[in-house]
Formats: sequence, structure tokens, C-alpha cells
Amino acid sequence: MTHKSTGDRLLTVDTLARVEGEGSMRVQVRAGTVTDVELGIYEPPRFFEALLRGRSYLEPPDITARICGICPVAYQMSACQAIEAACGVTVTEEIRLLRRLLYCGEWIESHALHIYLLHAPDFLGYESAIELARDHRDVVERGLRLKKAGNTVMSVVGGRSIHPVNVKVGGFYRAPSRVELSVLIPQLEEALADAVATVQLVSTFDFPDFEQPHDYVSLRSAYDEYPLESGSLVSTGGLSFTPAEFEDYITEEHVARSNALHARLRGVDAYVVGPLARYSLNADRIGPVSSAAAAEAGLGGECRNPFRSIVVRAVETVYACEEALRIVRGWHGAAMSAVPVPDPVKEKGRERIFLTGDVPSPANPPSGCPFRTRCPRAKDICAQEMPPLVQAVGSPVGHAFACHFPVTDDDPLTPGGEANAAVIA
Repeated sequence: MTHKSTGDRLLTVDTLARVEGEGSMRVQVRAGTVTDVELGIYEPPRFFEALLRGRSYLEPPDITARICGICPVAYQMSACQAIEAACGVTVTEEIRLLRRLLYCGEWIESHALHIYLLHAPDFLGYESAIELARDHRDVVERGLRLKKAGNTVMSVVGGRSIHPVNVKVGGFYRAPSRVELSVLIPQLEEALADAVATVQLVSTFDFPDFEQPHDYVSLRSAYDEYPLESGSLVSTGGLSFTPAEFEDYITEEHVARSNALHARLRGVDAYVVGPLARYSLNADRIGPVSSAAAAEAGLGGECRNPFRSIVVRAVETVYACEEALRIVRGWHGAAMSAVPVPDPVKEKGRERIFLTGDVPSPANPPSGCPFRTRCPRAKDICAQEMPPLVQAVGSPVGHAFACHFPVTDDDPLTPGGEANAAVIA
């Protein structure tokens, strides 16, 4: 990035190294100025949308997690929240915090991998992290400790560190106890110190003087927190919209050179997401330790130099450790591991039952059958005689009911007809 050229050149890289995926790059230089850059993604499409069609509404979290082994939680949370929104379900605060903790674990391990194994070797002039470890073993070991800490959080909360199996629509299959989460504290405290040291290290790298002019787009949490697992979308250009309005603002299209969709803001402008966008739109919401680390690294309230994204990513790692510790130290358990999520197909076809009449008073019960005042099948005899208690056909011994006009297989219930029997279990 430091060489200069005054002529015309076409730079082509068929296989990019140290990226999460498979890609190539073509750079056109004319008169010493870069006039065109094309990033090609030739990784074959895997058609996850097609895999999900016809599946149960409970399956997407487990299927979409397979999109990536490094950041499966991002896909699981997106799938869960989309389905819960469609079903009109809101999770409890405990479940929300547990999801946020799981996301912290993913950020710690994913950011550490990106910084130490993919990004730092380029800045320090090494071919790989293995070469870097030969001269700076302590640096690489710090990165591996961070990644291990993140993996541990994911294992405790998600069941395993790669493609967590404890996530479900509505919450988790099992919520960890206070004791189970408290064992994470020593490792997270060490990770926090390692993350601060990471910011100090990467802030000393030599960065080209460059700023990008594009709009930044990021989540903005409704909980006065740095965005991790949920929120609305905001931009540096002043836009604000919900995930449900995504297609009203973002246009996605195919291009010949890439199997990845290309997106534009309102169909025209390129935009930037990721650490730079998140930090620039939410710098006021990072924690006290991460805020101090950012200030020491020379970051202001906005960062537009893409080369300094490694510094911002390191600050986010500090925040993820800080936030994980906050959640773990305040955890007292969850009253429920998941909220019920109704089947949307069944709910759509279900007729709502409206009972009419007066609710019987236990202090002055009506004559005859006490349920007759709200029963659509009630007749004169129901007001005169209490129906006899009889054993229900085909039911376990002891399951009986009392009704003058019981429903049979040949006499299906009509809307409102469920209240036609006094059932004694």
C-alpha cells in the first residue's frame, strides 16, 4: 500500500489470502490513480433460502447457523427474531440478556481471530500468524487466549462453540444457572485485560492517511446499549428504519463477477457496515473500559479510515468482554428458558372462541348445571337438573364429565361450544 506508480497498471489477485471466504480482486490504475476496483466472490452459492422452504418454523436457527462456523450466532439470532416478530412474540429480559451474552462470546472469538490471524500479520510484515508467532509468541498466544475465552462463553450458553445447539425460537432449550455462569468470570477478567492490551498493540500500527466518504449504516439498540443482537437501522446520513423496512431502503442485486449480492442504499449509494459503522454511530454507548481504551488509541467519536478498522474491532473486543462480565455478574437465573411461540399456520386458521352469558357466581351458583349460563347448548333441563357424572369414553380411569348434551365424534364442536361440559379430572 505504500508504493507509488505514475503509469497504467492492471493488478489482479486470483485468490485473496486471509479472508473468511473465497474471493479475488482486480484493480485498475491509470496515470497513477486507482480508477476501478472489483471484488469477485466465487465461493459457490449454497442456497440456504431454498433449504428453508417447506421446513418447520422452528428449524431455521439450526439450519442458518451452518452458514458460518465463525459467526453462527449472527444467523441464529436473525432467524429467531424474524420468526418471533412474525408470530407476535416478545422474549423476556432474561432471555434477551442471555442472547446478548452468547453474542459477546461470538464477538470475542471472532474479533480475536480476525485481528491476530487475518489482519495483524499484514501490518507487521509476516506471511501468516505462524510466522508471527516465531518472533512474537506472546502476541499470538494472547490472541488465542481471547479466542478461547469467547469459545468458552459460547459453549456454556450455546451448548458448543461452533454451531451452538442450545438456541431455539423463543429462547433457549436450557438456561444456565448462576453458578454455571459465575465460573466464566476469571476467564473473562483475563480476556478483558488481553483485549485492552490488544487495543494498545494495534494502535501503534502504521496506517495510511485515508478516509472513505460513504454513508455508514448500523444497528441502534432500543436499550441504550452498544448494538449487538437487536435494534433499528440508522445511518450517518440521517436515515432510521426498522428491519421490517429493510427492502424499502436497501436494494440488493446480482452482478456478473460475484456470487454475493451487492447492496445499495436506496438503490444508488454504496454504504459501509461493520465495526467502523457501529462505532461511529454508537460511540456514545460503549462501556467505561472500552471508552478509555478508545481514547488512549486516539479514536474520536467517528472513524472513517478503513485501515484503522482493526483498532475499532479491538475496542469492540474490549466492549464484548466488559459487557459479558456485566451480564454474568448480574445473572440470577431465568424464570423460563424460552417463551412459547405459536405455530403461525395453525394460529391463522384457528377460530377465536367468544363466550356469552353471565359468569356463574360461586357464592350464589345457578340451579342445575353451574356452567349453563355461558353454554351455547343449554336447554331447560340444564336449569332444572345437575347432569350426572359419567366416565369419559376412551379416557384414563378417573377422567369424568357431567353434561346433559355431551359432544360426540358425530357432533363436532361449533365456535363457542367448548363450554358445554363440566369436566372433572
